Amino acid sequence: MTVDPSSPSRPLDPRVRLAALWTSVMFLVAFVDIFAFYRADLREQIEAGRAFVFTINEAFMLGIVLYVAVPSLMVAASVLIPRTVNRLMQIVVAAVFALTIIGAAIGEWSYYLVASGIELALLAGVIAVAVRWKDTPLVAARDLAAARTSRDARG
Repeated sequence: MTVDPSSPSRPLDPRVRLAALWTSVMFLVAFVDIFAFYRADLREQIEAGRAFVFTINEAFMLGIVLYVAVPSLMVAASVLIPRTVNRLMQIVVAAVFALTIIGAAIGEWSYYLVASGIELALLAGVIAVAVRWKDTPLVAARDLAAARTSRDARG
Protein backbone atom coordinates (compact mmCIF):
# COMPACT_ATOMS: atom_id res chain seq x y z
CA MET A 1 0.00 0.00 0.00
CA THR A 2 1.36 3.39 -1.01
CA VAL A 3 0.74 6.30 1.31
CA ASP A 4 -0.22 9.55 -0.39
CA PRO A 5 2.71 11.91 0.34
CA SER A 6 0.27 14.74 1.07
CA SER A 7 -1.71 12.65 3.55
CA PRO A 8 -1.61 13.87 7.14
CA SER A 9 -1.29 10.23 8.25
CA ARG A 10 1.97 9.60 6.40
CA PRO A 11 4.98 8.97 8.65
CA LEU A 12 6.95 12.03 9.67
CA ASP A 13 10.41 12.46 8.28
CA PRO A 14 13.06 11.51 10.88
CA ARG A 15 14.41 15.07 10.74
CA VAL A 16 11.05 16.42 11.91
CA ARG A 17 10.82 13.80 14.66
CA LEU A 18 14.30 14.64 15.90
CA ALA A 19 13.63 18.38 15.85
CA ALA A 20 10.39 17.85 17.79
CA LEU A 21 12.11 15.67 20.41
CA TRP A 22 14.95 18.16 20.90
CA THR A 23 12.45 21.03 21.13
CA SER A 24 10.67 19.22 23.95
CA VAL A 25 13.97 18.60 25.73
CA MET A 26 14.85 22.28 25.35
CA PHE A 27 11.56 23.43 26.89
CA LEU A 28 11.91 21.07 29.85
CA VAL A 29 15.49 22.15 30.55
CA ALA A 30 14.47 25.80 30.43
CA PHE A 31 11.33 25.47 32.53
CA VAL A 32 12.96 23.34 35.23
CA ASP A 33 15.54 26.09 35.65
CA ILE A 34 12.85 28.77 35.72
CA PHE A 35 10.82 26.81 38.29
CA ALA A 36 13.93 26.58 40.48
CA PHE A 37 13.51 30.27 41.30
CA TYR A 38 10.47 29.32 43.40
CA ARG A 39 12.79 27.42 45.75
CA ALA A 40 13.97 29.49 48.70
CA ASP A 41 17.08 27.35 49.15
CA LEU A 42 18.22 28.00 45.60
CA ARG A 43 17.43 31.72 45.78
CA GLU A 44 19.55 31.94 48.94
CA GLN A 45 22.45 30.20 47.19
CA ILE A 46 22.15 32.51 44.19
CA GLU A 47 22.08 35.60 46.42
CA ALA A 48 25.25 34.28 48.07
CA GLY A 49 26.84 33.96 44.60
CA ARG A 50 26.72 30.19 44.47
CA ALA A 51 24.85 27.48 42.61
CA PHE A 52 25.31 24.05 44.18
CA VAL A 53 29.11 23.79 44.47
CA PHE A 54 29.85 26.40 41.80
CA THR A 55 30.62 30.08 42.21
CA ILE A 56 28.37 32.17 39.99
CA ASN A 57 30.75 34.15 37.84
CA GLU A 58 31.32 34.87 34.17
CA ALA A 59 32.75 31.40 33.47
CA PHE A 60 29.79 29.71 35.20
CA MET A 61 27.28 31.78 33.22
CA LEU A 62 29.10 31.00 29.96
CA GLY A 63 28.97 27.29 30.83
CA ILE A 64 25.23 27.50 31.51
CA VAL A 65 24.61 29.22 28.17
CA LEU A 66 26.66 26.60 26.33
CA TYR A 67 24.81 23.80 28.15
CA VAL A 68 21.33 25.05 27.29
CA ALA A 69 22.46 25.87 23.75
CA VAL A 70 22.89 22.14 23.08
CA PRO A 71 19.20 21.22 22.67
CA SER A 72 18.54 24.51 20.86
CA LEU A 73 21.27 23.84 18.32
CA MET A 74 20.22 20.21 17.95
CA VAL A 75 16.80 21.37 16.73
CA ALA A 76 18.49 23.16 13.84
CA ALA A 77 21.06 20.39 13.31
CA SER A 78 18.24 17.85 13.00
CA VAL A 79 16.97 19.49 9.84
CA LEU A 80 20.11 21.10 8.39
CA ILE A 81 22.94 18.57 8.64
CA PRO A 82 23.30 15.68 6.14
CA ARG A 83 21.93 12.34 7.30
CA THR A 84 25.20 10.41 7.65
CA VAL A 85 26.76 12.98 9.99
CA ASN A 86 23.42 13.81 11.60
CA ARG A 87 22.67 10.25 12.72
CA LEU A 88 25.96 9.83 14.54
CA MET A 89 25.78 13.32 16.03
CA GLN A 90 22.23 12.69 17.31
CA ILE A 91 23.24 9.47 19.04
CA VAL A 92 26.42 10.86 20.63
CA VAL A 93 25.00 14.22 21.73
CA ALA A 94 21.81 12.66 23.13
CA ALA A 95 23.81 10.07 25.10
CA VAL A 96 26.22 12.66 26.54
CA PHE A 97 23.38 15.07 27.34
CA ALA A 98 21.52 12.22 29.07
CA LEU A 99 24.54 11.59 31.30
CA THR A 100 24.60 15.25 32.34
CA ILE A 101 20.89 15.10 33.16
CA ILE A 102 21.41 12.01 35.32
CA GLY A 103 24.29 13.68 37.14
CA ALA A 104 22.33 16.89 37.74
CA ALA A 105 19.33 14.96 39.09
CA ILE A 106 21.23 13.36 41.96
CA GLY A 107 19.74 14.60 45.24
CA GLU A 108 17.17 16.84 43.58
CA TRP A 109 13.53 17.46 44.42
CA SER A 110 10.74 15.35 42.90
CA TYR A 111 9.70 17.98 40.29
CA TYR A 112 13.27 17.94 38.98
CA LEU A 113 13.39 14.14 38.96
CA VAL A 114 10.12 13.92 37.01
CA ALA A 115 11.34 16.44 34.43
CA SER A 116 14.68 14.63 34.22
CA GLY A 117 12.89 11.33 33.62
CA ILE A 118 10.88 12.87 30.81
CA GLU A 119 14.02 14.42 29.33
CA LEU A 120 15.72 11.02 29.44
CA ALA A 121 12.74 9.38 27.70
CA LEU A 122 12.84 12.05 25.00
CA LEU A 123 16.58 11.56 24.54
CA ALA A 124 16.03 7.79 24.29
CA GLY A 125 13.54 8.66 21.54
CA VAL A 126 16.21 10.74 19.79
CA ILE A 127 18.59 7.80 19.88
CA ALA A 128 15.91 5.36 18.67
CA VAL A 129 14.91 7.59 15.74
CA ALA A 130 18.55 8.14 14.78
CA VAL A 131 19.40 4.43 14.95
CA ARG A 132 16.40 3.47 12.78
CA TRP A 133 16.87 6.35 10.32
CA LYS A 134 16.99 4.84 6.85
CA ASP A 135 18.45 6.64 3.86
CA THR A 136 15.22 7.63 2.13
CA PRO A 137 14.85 10.59 -0.20
CA LEU A 138 12.77 13.49 0.99
CA VAL A 139 9.50 14.09 -0.81
CA ALA A 140 9.98 17.08 -3.07
CA ALA A 141 7.47 19.90 -3.08
CA ARG A 142 6.65 19.20 -6.72
CA ASP A 143 5.81 15.58 -5.84
CA LEU A 144 3.46 16.81 -3.11
CA ALA A 145 1.82 19.21 -5.55
CA ALA A 146 1.41 16.43 -8.13
CA ALA A 147 -0.15 14.15 -5.51
CA ARG A 148 -2.60 16.87 -4.46
CA THR A 149 -3.53 17.59 -8.07
CA SER A 150 -4.07 13.88 -8.70
CA ARG A 151 -6.18 13.55 -5.55
CA ASP A 152 -8.22 16.65 -6.42
CA ALA A 153 -8.83 15.33 -9.96
CA ARG A 154 -10.21 12.07 -8.54
CA GLY A 155 -12.66 14.08 -6.50
